[in-house]
Amino acid sequence: MRIILLGAPGSGKGTVAKVLVERTGTPHISTGDMLRAALAAGTPLGARAREYMESGRLVPDNIVIGLIRNRLGQSDCLSTGYILDGFPRTVPQAEELGVVLSDLESNVQAVFNLQVSRQLLVERLSGRRICKSCGAIYHAVNMPPRTEGICDICGGELYQRVDDQPATVENRLNVYEAQTKPLIEYYRNMGLLYPVEGDKGVQAVFEMIIHTLDNIRKTACDQAQ
Repeated sequence: MRIILLGAPGSGKGTVAKVLVERTGTPHISTGDMLRAALAAGTPLGARAREYMESGRLVPDNIVIGLIRNRLGQSDCLSTGYILDGFPRTVPQAEELGVVLSDLESNVQAVFNLQVSRQLLVERLSGRRICKSCGAIYHAVNMPPRTEGICDICGGELYQRVDDQPATVENRLNVYEAQTKPLIEYYRNMGLLYPVEGDKGVQAVFEMIIHTLDNIRKTACDQAQ
């Protein structure tokens, strides 16, 4: 499996990716997770990324592409494939990804675009809470902890990330619409784009992705015969 998950912040890319990982064993490559880990560890990369992440702006390409190149070159991605989540976000990034994959003698099978209404995106993101200790994720409405503000797993304090606060959420969505939506046309023109109704539930999205990949593989086998 070598796929890209597209969609605005809060569209469910990470949740869908988690299910795909659990059921297929394919590595999940999330630039957001990698950047937040670098920020939490206080690395030079994290320091450079902090000002962009906390204001809802995109992290510069040279930082993100370096992370991606290193990760896709690791043995598990080379042998099993990858689920790219949160990258690419712009056409220039997609072009750079093409160069990286060419160097690695790899290619993308499909790009799935998770489509969700703006109102639902804001509700999903502004309600998200994260444990400071173990990183567990909750939602104030959809998946609240048993005790408000306290993690069910480790008892740690829950907090709202700066980039999940309402004002920043709106800015993140504006950035997405201005800079990332052209990516949809880019991959449509390449014949790789598959739209998915992201508000239909994780199981429905998972089944659609697997069904599409099965058809892609079948077509490739038929053409090879």
